[in-house]
Amino acid sequence: MKNYDLRTIIFVALCCDLGLFAKRVIAPFANIITDTLHIPGGIGTSFSLMFLVIAAVWLPNRFCGTIMGAVQSGLALAFGMVGSMGALAPIGYIIPGLVIDLTLLASARLPFSLAERMVVANGLAAPAAAFTANCIVFHLRGIPLVLYLCVAASSGILCGLLGTQVVRRLIHVIKIQPKYIEYKGAQSIHE
Repeated sequence: MKNYDLRTIIFVALCCDLGLFAKRVIAPFANIITDTLHIPGGIGTSFSLMFLVIAAVWLPNRFCGTIMGAVQSGLALAFGMVGSMGALAPIGYIIPGLVIDLTLLASARLPFSLAERMVVANGLAAPAAAFTANCIVFHLRGIPLVLYLCVAASSGILCGLLGTQVVRRLIHVIKIQPKYIEYKGAQSIHE
C-alpha cells in the first residue's frame, strides 16, 4: 500500500468496513426471504461482497479482493462478528475475495465491459461464499443446497448490478480511475 495515496487507502478501508457491516444492516430484510425458503442465507453476503468488488476494480493490486477478505476476517474476529463459522470465519471471507480476484483477472482481457465483469465477479463470489459456509457449518445436500447456491448467485448478480451503479457515480466523485478500464481492449463502465 506504500504506492497509494491517502485517498485510495481511505477508500479501500471504507469499502472493507462497509462490506463487513453492510451484512448486519441488510440481514433482517434478507432473512424474510431466506426464512421463507428455509435456507441459511446468501443475500446479505452478496451485498457485502459488492463492496469488495468495487474496491477490487479500483486498485492496481492483483489480489486486492483476497487481501480485503483477509482484513475483513481479522476485523470480524476482533469484533466478534464471525457468525456461525466461528474461528473458521477467515476461510469464509478469503475464498470469495480470491474468487473476485481470479474472475476479474481472467476476464480483464475479454471484450466485456467493466460492468459485466463486476456482475460476473459478484455473481461467482456469492455462491463461493455460500458453498464455503455450507462446507463449514450447514452441510446441506440436494435440493436445499442447490436452492441456497441459486439464491446466493441470483443475489450476487443483483448486487453486482448495484455495484456497477455505485462505480458509475464514484468515477465522478473520486478522482481514481478503476484499474480494469485501463487494460487494452477493455470497454468502459459506461458501455
